[in-house]
Amino acid sequence: MKRISPRIWQLGIVSLVIVGVVILALGGFFQPVIRTVSIPLVSAQRWFNTRYMAVYEFVTFPRDMASIRDRNAELEAQIAQLQGENIQLQQQLAEANVLYALLDFARSRPENKYVAAAVIGRDPSPFLHYVIIDKGSDDGLRHGMPVVTQQGLVGRVDAVTARAARIQLISDPAAVVNISLANAKVDAQLIGSLTGDLSLSMIPQDAIVEIDDLVLTSGLGGSYPANVVVGKVVSVRKLETDLFQSAGVQPIVDFSNLQAVLVITNFKPVDIAPLIPTPIQ
Repeated sequence: MKRISPRIWQLGIVSLVIVGVVILALGGFFQPVIRTVSIPLVSAQRWFNTRYMAVYEFVTFPRDMASIRDRNAELEAQIAQLQGENIQLQQQLAEANVLYALLDFARSRPENKYVAAAVIGRDPSPFLHYVIIDKGSDDGLRHGMPVVTQQGLVGRVDAVTARAARIQLISDPAAVVNISLANAKVDAQLIGSLTGDLSLSMIPQDAIVEIDDLVLTSGLGGSYPANVVVGKVVSVRKLETDLFQSAGVQPIVDFSNLQAVLVITNFKPVDIAPLIPTPIQ
């Protein structure tokens, strides 16, 4: 009988030991031992990783911070540029909308000839209500020409230079506009004030004036063309002891937001001053 080699015996024993260890490991018998051994190893690894990241951040932080600051400054500059472009686009859009509205108004009234002008200034006095436009006598503007927007009446040309003109608003204390009340079918006078408020005077006592009545130019007096919208009635004052009624008017045009206007160039105001009787001294 052939004798088994000691090396084969050793190999067999080692194989049996390995198989036994695998069986024990699969059975969970080594879990307490593995947990006991792994906990210190994990703690050591965590400690080493924390110290490594601290050293890495300490070394790289100044460089990263500088790059972050540069990038932040670049982004802030881009944001400022975009905000400026956005504001410019909004202004251009608003101006375009105003011009389109004026163009539509001019097309709706082809019987008149218009010169479009931009508002470039305002009278600094708190007691006067004037605006300055960028068109003048070189563009055909003359004293007394009516000024409107797509909404309604603004005023009239009060003074002219070659390239600019001053517009007296209907809210000026010296402004007087002959108007008619669409519903009441009566004529009256619209006057301005120091505060810019508009009021109606010379309304007959028997006229029925109501809130929201539409106020239009009457064309009387020759200063303005007829049927231009002025505003609407917001208050009525009627006393039996007075000869006439009075009323407050809300203008249809927002004078504080005027950007562009239309000057009616083919309307020639009539000067009736010589026909007004002078009072007896």
